[in-house]
Amino acid sequence: MKISAKSEKGVSRSINQDSYAAGELTGNVSWAVVCDGMGGAAGGNVASATASKLISEKITTCYHVGMSDNSIKNLLVSAIESANAVVYDTGSKSESLYGMGTTVVAVIVNGNKVYVASAGDSRAYILSDSIFQITTDHSVVQQMVDNGEITKEEARVHPKKNVITRALGVDKEIRVDFFLEEINREKDVVLICTDGLSNFVSDEDILKFTQSYGKLELADRLAEEACKNGGGDDITVVTLSN
Repeated sequence: MKISAKSEKGVSRSINQDSYAAGELTGNVSWAVVCDGMGGAAGGNVASATASKLISEKITTCYHVGMSDNSIKNLLVSAIESANAVVYDTGSKSESLYGMGTTVVAVIVNGNKVYVASAGDSRAYILSDSIFQITTDHSVVQQMVDNGEITKEEARVHPKKNVITRALGVDKEIRVDFFLEEINREKDVVLICTDGLSNFVSDEDILKFTQSYGKLELADRLAEEACKNGGGDDITVVTLSN
């Protein structure tokens, strides 16, 4: 498996509140987690770093060859739920960290299947001859798009585009979306990212970059493009491919 990753603070940011982890498991299985922290400088860092660490530990410790689709779903969802409890408890006990939270998107790629769990507006895509967004944003503007109030294009520049409706760590319990999609393992690229990429690089350009650059340099190139287009947020991109 080829894994490429890039995480950097945006042009206007003093620190990077994103966190990620990625790796390989027995049986040519790959995994990745991306988190985008929120809640002040300290809180955002703690929330995203804690969540990515705990979720990655659960994946690498509990995954085993031969797991069923439902078992992998339970692994991802329970990993996020466990991390949610820890982040919530940590924030509740500290005045400086109170209210902190983080988005999360976690994936496992096994054979021709990609398993995805998410909360917030960090995204997962499948890229090949076309671009397919697996996840659904939990955000105010996505609700407006779903209700027909604004278009998808208007959502990208809407003043409330960064207001999310679901996140890890802000409540005692968390609702986690789960997706199972089939991929062409030989040619498809699975990409997960924070909104520092998706808000500054269009889906069309993400696809164009995927088709123009090698798989191991894709994350670097996309992060560079997001910075060139304004870089108004921290940027994290992870790609998994054959």
